[in-house]
Amino acid sequence: MTDRYAVIGNPIEQSKSPLIHTAFAQVTGQDIEYTKVLSPLGEFAQTVDAFRAAGGRGMNVTAPFKLDAFAYATDLAPSAQMAGAVNAMKFEGGKVYAENFDGVGLVRDVVHNLGCPLQGRRVLILGAGGATRGALLPILAQGPAEVVIVNRTVAKAEELAELAHKHQSGSVPVKGVGYADLGAQSFDVVFNATSASLTAQLPPLPSAVFAPGCLAYELAYGKGLTPFLKLASQAGVAHLADGVGMLAEQAAEAFEWWRGVRPDTKAVIEKLTVPLV
Repeated sequence: MTDRYAVIGNPIEQSKSPLIHTAFAQVTGQDIEYTKVLSPLGEFAQTVDAFRAAGGRGMNVTAPFKLDAFAYATDLAPSAQMAGAVNAMKFEGGKVYAENFDGVGLVRDVVHNLGCPLQGRRVLILGAGGATRGALLPILAQGPAEVVIVNRTVAKAEELAELAHKHQSGSVPVKGVGYADLGAQSFDVVFNATSASLTAQLPPLPSAVFAPGCLAYELAYGKGLTPFLKLASQAGVAHLADGVGMLAEQAAEAFEWWRGVRPDTKAVIEKLTVPLV
């Protein structure tokens, strides 16, 4: 019998999840159907209830419902608790298990696909929103030398740094600062987790933050050379990446969680990659 899965969001037409999971099912021999579900705003719970009643086994969750999924779940994984948001649900009996695989997907892309170890590195994260919250613990688990969160509203960055100190298993220094506080500091890995740069509103980032050999990573995907990546390129950074690998790897994490088998992501990443020009 074919097991049913879906991605839920509003809007949902742009989602690559059905393409990704269908490809994963083909290479692993899993008998699944994966579709898109458009939920009316304010009707998330009713829409998920209907999907479960029709035999649905699990869902990915995209904007704007990641907080709704957090409230809907009966069992939250530590990743979801730290992120304050959910991007994958698994339905078993009356239970709704919830995870957030964004951070794990990001780290796997950086370390395994891009060959950039985070251990002992100085890491800068732009933005203190949900994307950063979801990424922090997996990044810290890699043992970087330091993680600095920079945000226009400094208090938000400081609050997130404090949260990370409480929840991390190690003792990596985490600081929250404003852009004016960066000065001449340089970092080995710089992540852009702000959405502002996609509208050309790049935060006031000094080019000195990019150390020689730095990786500049845009969490958004499929946008080509974003203002952030362009700034990094102009600063002499040769190692540029966007979030297409993160997208594929978080999907692979969810697929393995649901099906017990991990798909290879290489073909999917190649198919979805947009040149950074």
